[in-house]
Amino acid sequence: MSGADRYRKTFPVSWEQLQRDCRVLSWRLLDKGPFDGILAITRGGLVPAAILARELDIRTIDTICVSTYDWKTQTKKATVLKGFEGSGKNWLLVDDLVDTGKTAKIVRDMVPDAHFATVYAKPEGRPLVDTYITEVSQDTWILFPWDAETQFVQPIIKNSES
Repeated sequence: MSGADRYRKTFPVSWEQLQRDCRVLSWRLLDKGPFDGILAITRGGLVPAAILARELDIRTIDTICVSTYDWKTQTKKATVLKGFEGSGKNWLLVDDLVDTGKTAKIVRDMVPDAHFATVYAKPEGRPLVDTYITEVSQDTWILFPWDAETQFVQPIIKNSES
């Protein structure tokens, strides 16, 4: 299965839920540091990184820029747009989620000594992450608040009737 066909469920995340989940992630990370800085994997890791930076009082933030997604369709080849110098020792690597592990493997190879944390994890990519908060099934599309708007939706039972 590829592209949008592989996602059978949607897990909408509100701004409030994302902030709560990032705060819980911060509590789990307290005893993993101290960290010299945060490496946010763009673009999804930017918002969680900002929240974690506040909660953990980390002022140094950098990015690793990798492009693998185009809405619900994964591109055939990941593109590293910006890397990071060093092994990542004493750095916190942050992303919104780990899905198939394609991006996670790339960044893990780039900064093998960083502590890798995501807010959400799916089974295929979960082994590549050190700390996460919520696991969702592989066939679930996580709908982040920056990708959504408020509108009417059909009840779940109506969407499953085929």
